[in-house]
This record gives sequence, C-alpha cells and structure tokens, in this order.
Amino acid sequence: MTSLIRLEGVGKRYGRGEPVLADVDLDVPAGRVLGVLGSNGSGKSTLLRILAALARETSGTVVGDPRVGYLPDRFPAGQRMSARAYLRHMARIDGHVDLSAIDPLLDRLALVGGPDAPLRTLSKGNAQKVGLAQAVLAEPELLILDEPWSGLDVEAHTVLGELVAATKERGASVVFTDHRASVVHAHADDVYRIDDGLLTRVEAVAKTESATRIVLHGPSVDWSSEPGVSHVVAEDGKVVLTVEAGHADAVLLRALNRGFSVREVAPCSP
Repeated sequence: MTSLIRLEGVGKRYGRGEPVLADVDLDVPAGRVLGVLGSNGSGKSTLLRILAALARETSGTVVGDPRVGYLPDRFPAGQRMSARAYLRHMARIDGHVDLSAIDPLLDRLALVGGPDAPLRTLSKGNAQKVGLAQAVLAEPELLILDEPWSGLDVEAHTVLGELVAATKERGASVVFTDHRASVVHAHADDVYRIDDGLLTRVEAVAKTESATRIVLHGPSVDWSSEPGVSHVVAEDGKVVLTVEAGHADAVLLRALNRGFSVREVAPCSP
C-alpha cells in the first residue's frame, strides 16, 4: 500500500517534562481508517497534531506531507460570524472547497440554527459539527479527527460514520481517536492503543455487528442488486432494506447521494 505519512521513532516532550510521546512508529497507508484508543492524557491529541503538522516532533522523523483536514477535540467557536460565513472564509483560504457544498453539509449535520447560526451561540456538539464540516469540505488526502463522536447527537453520529466511509471510498485516509474501544473497533480498519506516550498495534477484534434495518423515502430505485443489501421490501411509499453487517454506512451514503431521505436506522431484531 502507498504510504501517505509515516512516523519513525517519533518522540515529543515539552521543555524538561516527561515525554508525551516516546519512540512512536506509525504508517498511514492510503485508503485506510486508523483508530487510536487512549484515555485523556495518554498522548493521542499530541500524536494527531504531529500528523497534522501542527506540532513538531522533538525526536525521530516524519515522512510525507499529505493535504490534511483536521478536527481538534474542542472546536474554537467563540466568534461572532455565522457558521456559513466562517466556513466560506476558511474555504477561500484553503482554495480547494466548493462553496456550494457548505449549506447542504450543514443541513445534513442538522446544525441547530442552520447555516446562519452565530458560532458563539452554538453548544459544544453543534460547534463540533462546524469543525467537522471544515475538516471534510476540502476532501483532504488525510482526515484527522480528535474524539469526533464526543458531544455529537445520535443523528450526527450516523452522518459522521458516512463521512468517514466516503473519505475511505475516494482513496483518502482517516486517523481518529476515541477513549471507547467499541467505537474504535466499529469504524477502524487498523486499531492502535496509546498509553503514556507509547503506541502499540491492537489485534483485530471480530465484529459482532448485526444486520441493519434502513427505511428510506425517495425515488424509484432497484436496491436488490446493491452490495450489502440482503432484502428489500417496498411498502406505503417507503423502501425497507435489510443490510448486512458492515455495509450500513456505505448504503446510507449511496441513498443520500441518490436523493433519498432516511426515515429509520436500527439493528434488525434477532
């Protein structure tokens, strides 16, 4: 696999304090989702800042310079401008963003108050949605997300999973952190754990995810041959899909791209 960025023996310390990172080796291949599991203070945010070129390593080497989209663990939202104005301003600085994509993405994330909501009025979770939009709008080669599921509402959790899946589908990579093993194993191709600045690879855990029931409303489309769809029922203007484990995010992404609205997403009854 082509490597987007590689850390070789990377260490980080501030002043004469204890090392925050110690001899970290990490390879981020193209088209992969890497999850880093760790508690607060373990060094995971510092690791992401080095990957995003926002912090310099004290020792070791970083090889590669991909175009990065970065969501910090707390988005700085204490500004008077609206969500739309902020994202347009940042898009003009970046130079890679389709401005017409801003409002649809904020609508998809169900930003409270809509695109005209002033940033300083937003809750932590809604500010996180604006930060997430900024990170993904430019379609970066490497999407870096620090505790992205934290503080988001349930509906936005689903959209975030779709955005991660879409990033991987176009051949880019994602590195994200979380302190919950279930979240990391559910979304990552490769799982790592960081403790006291030491990064180790975690063996894959067999996923016990059940099939998913997805209820859609939209145009007339034959879903029976779609990858991951095992059963289709059309009833009362709705389409009810039974989706195999591991395919729900990709099916939801295709549905939204085809103009469907999602009425329900739930595990199938055993």
